[in-house]
Amino acid sequence: MSGHSKWSTIKRKKGVADAQRGRIFTRLIKEITVAARNGGGDIDGNPRLRTAVTNARAENMPADNIKKAIQRGTGELPGVTYEEMAYEGYGPGGVAILVTCLTDNKNRTVADVRHLFSKHGGNLGAANSVAWMFDRKGQITVDADEHEEESLLLEAAEAGADDVLREEDELKVLTSFQAFQPVQQALQARGIEFKSAELVMVPKSTVAVEEREAERLLKLLEALEDHDDVQSVAANFDIDEAVLSRAS
Repeated sequence: MSGHSKWSTIKRKKGVADAQRGRIFTRLIKEITVAARNGGGDIDGNPRLRTAVTNARAENMPADNIKKAIQRGTGELPGVTYEEMAYEGYGPGGVAILVTCLTDNKNRTVADVRHLFSKHGGNLGAANSVAWMFDRKGQITVDADEHEEESLLLEAAEAGADDVLREEDELKVLTSFQAFQPVQQALQARGIEFKSAELVMVPKSTVAVEEREAERLLKLLEALEDHDDVQSVAANFDIDEAVLSRAS
């Protein structure tokens, strides 16, 4: 199991994939608010906001929650101001880790993230210490039960996507950063519904993690994911299935 593309699968198997709906909603509301603040409240004219709202709807977030989050972002309603932060470091086994956050207190967040790295056998690094090991890609996830892989692959390729990968009950459409929004729009025009659409950091290469380090690494990733200010975590690990089952 390797890199970003398998971390979601591991989270589901270990039962830590945002188990509480309230946590999912909190992260989505933060993203909607920041997207509206930075690019305005017009969904059609703000691609980042359109993606955030699409994800919120896929999670069955009430329309009123979405509307209020947009209004807080545009200043029509009072609300907390969030800053976007990115932290980089190394985990057990020399695995490179990127953590993206939305926070109202960056001093608190950096202290918390540093503590989690240290507690679980890693260390927080300087800016750009590991970011160069990743490429920014678009990832659109659809239900594999609703779409045939071959058909989706053809439609995605026509829309400008790079590839379609199957992971258990999901099909993931991968795009370049530049093609992310055009591919979304093209697939939506074809009536394809998304489970999620997001920009992800894909490792250029991976680091094999043996059993001795795998458990500590997974605990670190789980702890980071569990932090209220963390929006996403990317890592360049590769864990064998057999090792994973023993580390879980």
